[in-house]
Amino acid sequence: QVQLVESGGGLVQAGGSLRLSCAASRSIYSMNANAMGWYRQAPGKQREMVATITRAGTIKYADSVKGRFTISRDNVKNTVYLQMNSLKPEDTAVYYCNGRFGDDYWGQGTQVTVSS
Repeated sequence: QVQLVESGGGLVQAGGSLRLSCAASRSIYSMNANAMGWYRQAPGKQREMVATITRAGTIKYADSVKGRFTISRDNVKNTVYLQMNSLKPEDTAVYYCNGRFGDDYWGQGTQVTVSS
């Protein structure tokens, strides 16, 4: 079992910034830690990928966040971050941390609300 605990969500005005953190209970650099990522789910919509980073450091972003969001990892702290800049109201969602340690693990989610 792997526990993922997100933090850093909140209410921010459009154009503002937030940094999300995801602390894992297991090494995110171990051989079976394939990738870490951030996903989001807005009301009435399906969960979608926001950003992922593999063990090798390959990064992918959703087109809607490219140039505004940055995913990073601290292998010592077993923590993954999502720096979100130039936030838009359409970024409002519950953000979930995902870890692929053979099986998929999810955090409990953190609410991000962007007001116009």
